[in-house]
Amino acid sequence: MSHISFSFDPNWMDTLTAPFMTNAFLAGLCIAFAAGVMGYFTIARHSTFAAHALAHIGLPGATGAVLLGLPVSVGLGAFALGGALVIGALGKRVSEREIATGTVLAFATGLGLFFARLSSSASQQMQSILFGSILTITNGQILGFAIFDVVLLAALAIIYRPLLFSSLDEQVAQAKGVPIGWMNVAFMAIMAGVITIAVPAVGTLLIFALVITPAAAANILVASPLKAMIVSGVICLISIWGGLVLAAMFPAPPSFIIVTISTVIWAVAKAIESARHR
Repeated sequence: MSHISFSFDPNWMDTLTAPFMTNAFLAGLCIAFAAGVMGYFTIARHSTFAAHALAHIGLPGATGAVLLGLPVSVGLGAFALGGALVIGALGKRVSEREIATGTVLAFATGLGLFFARLSSSASQQMQSILFGSILTITNGQILGFAIFDVVLLAALAIIYRPLLFSSLDEQVAQAKGVPIGWMNVAFMAIMAGVITIAVPAVGTLLIFALVITPAAAANILVASPLKAMIVSGVICLISIWGGLVLAAMFPAPPSFIIVTISTVIWAVAKAIESARHR
């Protein structure tokens, strides 16, 4: 049985300045930007289940990529994007998205387990896929994350207003001529990219803590959509960077600490909200 020790590491600064930690911090910055922005839209569009499911839909892509000798992120991104496009096309309304999401999720999860059984390498990498491995982020992955952030910023510059309008009031937006179907597809496609770059940090099982939880806390603290996106990104960044620092000081899985910090911040925000209503 493995033993996890939370004793203080006096050499934590050496660990913190190691090259792999530098990569982890840079990856965290890229992830926080994307997750902070899209987390707000996910909550506004009532698509939290879909966002959580996309990570699991990417599971067969990740295990299938290992089976074929391809990078995990390639398979994960391909399946997440494919699932996102199917859900976005079939689920034009919230109720329809729930059904489409659940159906695609069930099939993808089963397929992922099937691929894992076909390859011992895939089975061995299941833990990092499920729970993340931010300390193994490579320079190539960071470049990919940065490119995605630039693409995300460019896409939002084009569709920000109709996407926000359809997220806050879908019926009125449709009456005003906003292409709701295309907005659904665009949103889900962008979310697939966010999931792809966030999974290496916390894995498919804990992705909710980076994409949804910071945005939920931000929505409690501020009212403006733009401010909520910024605060959400800051909370996400604090969670990742704080998790990395604490993981260096008290050796423990970074993903566990990252999720814990994110959850604690959300709990504090909820406490503040309760105090306001008293």
